[in-house]
Formats: sequence, C-alpha cells, structure tokens
Amino acid sequence: MRVLAQRVSEASVRVDGDIVGQIGEGLLLLVCAMQGDDAAAVDKMAARVAKLRIFRDGDGRMNRALTDTGGSALVVSQFTLAADLRSGNRPGFSQAAPPKRGEALYLRFAEILRAQGIAVETGRFGADMKVSLLNDGPVTIWMDSADRA
Repeated sequence: MRVLAQRVSEASVRVDGDIVGQIGEGLLLLVCAMQGDDAAAVDKMAARVAKLRIFRDGDGRMNRALTDTGGSALVVSQFTLAADLRSGNRPGFSQAAPPKRGEALYLRFAEILRAQGIAVETGRFGADMKVSLLNDGPVTIWMDSADRA
C-alpha cells in the first residue's frame, strides 16, 4: 500500500461540484492499494498513519500524532501513486490493485483509522475528484508498505 500524507489546516474533495468529504486540521491521505496488498498490510499502514508524529507539540517540534491532536483524516483513493515511469514518459499503472480489490482495501484503511478513534471523511472511489487543501508546514510524507519489513 502506498500513502502520501499531507498535514493540512483544511482539506476537501468534490465530485461533480458537490463536497463529498471535508476536514479541518488533520491529514489528507492519498491512498493506493497495490498488487499483492492484503488486509494485514492495510491494517499495518493505517496503524502507522495514526501514530505518525508530524504534528507540533508545545515546543513547536513534530512530536504528536493524529490520535494525540484530535485531528481528522480525509482519505482519498489515488491509483496514480502506482505510476511506473521506467519505460518512458507515459506512466503505467499495472502495479495498482484491480479496482474491486483496491476499493475494498481503501475502505478497510478508512475503517481501521476510524477504529483508532480518528474522525474520517473520504472521497469517492473511482470518481473524478477535485481535491483542495491548505498544506500546513508544508509537511508531506511518502509511505510504502513495501519499504518496511
């Protein structure tokens, strides 16, 4: 699973002009399920995101997690995180999980975050979405479950 986490002051996602998900302070999480991902990989990634210490403490240091701040998460499916550019300038996306499996894992990721006590909003899987955000910092963290043993 690949996740691009952005610390935000606010974020929203629109489909056909209508807001389908919106948060204040928290994390915008662009999520891509990859070929071979399973429930265990999703659960580990969601736990990792929930504990990611990228929010400021009283001394201004990045020392607090989303679970510490009471912030929210906006989870948006993003199969383009699977882009492979090794063969030229046109990206290939064959490493992304097939749509049905990708959606199930994406929804599981959101549910695991909710189970950790995080308020979660989502985009709409497979839709043409317009994402707006006010990046805080900016702080942007790339995570890939394949990078971790």
